[in-house]
Amino acid sequence: MPEVHSFGIEPISCHAWNKDRSQLAISPNNHEVHIYTQNGGRWDKSHVLSEHAQHVTGIDWAPESNRIVTCGVDRNAYVWTLIDGKWKPTLVILRINRAATCVRWSPLGNKFAVGSGARILSVCYFEGEYDWWVSKHIKKPIRSTVSSIDWHPNNVLLACGSSDFKARVFSGYVKEVDDKPAATAWGKKMTMGNLMAEFSNGGGGWVHSVSFSASGDKLAWVGHDSSVSVVNANNQEKIATVKCAFLPFTSCLWVTENSLVVAGHDCCPMLFTHDDSDTLTFIHKLDVAKEKEGGSMSAMKRFQTLDKRATTDDSSSDLNTQHQNTVTNISIHTGTKERCSKFTTSGTDGKVIIWDFKSLESSIAGLKVA
Repeated sequence: MPEVHSFGIEPISCHAWNKDRSQLAISPNNHEVHIYTQNGGRWDKSHVLSEHAQHVTGIDWAPESNRIVTCGVDRNAYVWTLIDGKWKPTLVILRINRAATCVRWSPLGNKFAVGSGARILSVCYFEGEYDWWVSKHIKKPIRSTVSSIDWHPNNVLLACGSSDFKARVFSGYVKEVDDKPAATAWGKKMTMGNLMAEFSNGGGGWVHSVSFSASGDKLAWVGHDSSVSVVNANNQEKIATVKCAFLPFTSCLWVTENSLVVAGHDCCPMLFTHDDSDTLTFIHKLDVAKEKEGGSMSAMKRFQTLDKRATTDDSSSDLNTQHQNTVTNISIHTGTKERCSKFTTSGTDGKVIIWDFKSLESSIAGLKVA
């Protein structure tokens, strides 16, 4: 069974783990970031980061440096450093005039990227001379809000999805902090901001999430038209797209070189595979439907239902999935994109759920993560 952790009734807009997974940072759909520390079988709130003036839209936690980066609707980003037991913020000079929408550390943790509603991708790095974080902008040919970003394993290439229905791969090379990159399957010219590739699934859905595979040779994205797409840079950038009958997906993540987990408005993570012949296939829903509880309602259940819904009628509102509302975010818990053994999802139901592939394979007949 998945491990279900509830953090109240407020939606969780994003979440991030520290290196050893003993701490979890979440944003309860407001201007704060709450950091929880695991204490036995429960989670204790240990810190509240409240520098943002408006809703926090993105969190990422660098595993090696232990720095947290956050961004928000207030057009700001902050890098948080733990000093003497307290998290101290450092302002990032983003130079944008619209909301920041997403943020992600690079694999080496020496820079990060911020997407925004200003149709700009900001690549940020630390300027030691002035003791602050500065940014370089990637603007063209982005025509609408940047909704998601992901880094290539080489620490230079950067994928972004936006609401102009496109997924793109740019060079995020910063000469101040990066060594000269070697050629990849996406191309050789990697000057800052160079457009390496641009893709569309041929439909009309804005892109909610993008993800590079472990090798960096495959790029996946999900669209609001309920589509899942994968492009293989080693096969003439051939695009494989599956348009599903499910509700739209909001997040995607590679869990092996050929397997992809997606989730969204159906409140349930799903597994897709992309084989060597560049065929994308839906495999299975990863949430086994739970049986409705029969019989009379216990006194505890009655009061819980009354508190949450202002009614004792529990007959029609619960879904038969672990998440009771949209899944907002997927992240790796144990392992890497090359071989992930556990992943986590957060949702607008206030839950963070840990999914174990070993138990999923034993509970779902015929499921095998390739």
